[in-house]
Amino acid sequence: MTIQAVRGMKDLLPNDAGKWRFIETKAREVFGAFGFQEIRVPILERTELFARSIGQATDIVEKEMYTFSDRSGDSLTLRPEATAGILRAYIENKLHASPGPHKLFTLGPMFRHERPQKGRLRQFHQLDVEVLDDQGPQSDAELMVMLTHLLERLGLTKIVLKVNSLGCPDCRPAFRQALLEFFQNRKDRLCEDCQRRLSTNPLRVLDCKAEGCKDLAERAPVMADFLCAPCWNHFKAVRDLLRAANVYFEDAPRLVRGLDYYVRTTFEAVTGDLGAQNAVAGGGRYDGLLAELGGPAQGCIGFGAGIERLALLIEDRPEWQAGPELFIAALGEEARLWAFKQALELRKQGRWVELSHEAKSLKAQMRRADKLGAARVLIVGESEMAAGVGQLKDMKAGGQQREVSLEDVAQALA
Repeated sequence: MTIQAVRGMKDLLPNDAGKWRFIETKAREVFGAFGFQEIRVPILERTELFARSIGQATDIVEKEMYTFSDRSGDSLTLRPEATAGILRAYIENKLHASPGPHKLFTLGPMFRHERPQKGRLRQFHQLDVEVLDDQGPQSDAELMVMLTHLLERLGLTKIVLKVNSLGCPDCRPAFRQALLEFFQNRKDRLCEDCQRRLSTNPLRVLDCKAEGCKDLAERAPVMADFLCAPCWNHFKAVRDLLRAANVYFEDAPRLVRGLDYYVRTTFEAVTGDLGAQNAVAGGGRYDGLLAELGGPAQGCIGFGAGIERLALLIEDRPEWQAGPELFIAALGEEARLWAFKQALELRKQGRWVELSHEAKSLKAQMRRADKLGAARVLIVGESEMAAGVGQLKDMKAGGQQREVSLEDVAQALA
């Protein structure tokens, strides 16, 4: 029996790796320019961390986490998101002892046991960005400016930033009660999951993708009508700063996030090119989460962007599929030994060079060079070794060929 990959977990093949490197390189460039530093945390954490941070009543904790007991009997979970692990590291390593704000980012795999579909897998990869120890609206706006700048650097122009405020523990209870009353009177039109959510977190109904729930959500109360003065002023300042930065955004009064820890500013970057799962990035403010996990009472905000979804939107580029800079086609023992040593020297200079590891005909070696997509082929045989020159063939310019000195192949390539 052939063993296949686990459902919802895909291989990243060499033909796709170039696009992923492009995304990750641009992200590091943009995040670095905004003063963010990379942090790497384990993909395995104690289950309690996610239960406390994400919320027991969320679909992630109830249905989607990969949780198991190790040999010591400890309950461990493959991380379903990155924020909780970063906060655990922030607290455990006492990073909060130095003055903030602390601007951190990470990238890597996350795991959720959900139905695989376009742009959504059970092992998926995210760029995750966090600003810790800052409560001001400027951090909110700066984070969204950075996100839009990253999307532009990736060549994505048909993405819209949607922004909302989820209030705070002072004003959200009244909104929660209004939602509860609205949906209770229409409970029979909600899906089974949302009927259950009413008793735990009615805000989650606004995030449901079932058609009946979506229709009701469009007529439900909105948080903007319940914001307290501090939350309203914070939200107004964020939007004013985005306008000052010339960032286009749309108010999304029914936008909520799927995790319980969000307060005040929340946002998503959405596209019409991915079907129902249209968000490529999303995040928001979570001012109470650090204290809940045993850390200081500091304000925090962050976002995550799905690498798989970004990759679906980015067009392929020829350079991502480029082959070796040079293929050395060597004929005869002396030429093959020279080619071996020459290839090693060129590789030390950072050049991608290939050659045949077996004694093959020139025709076979040329076929191999063509299959690899080599830009040039250097042909070296007994007569070339005696004369100290080789035949350099340009595979990208109609096969034009010229003599080059074997003493300085690097110069000939330049």
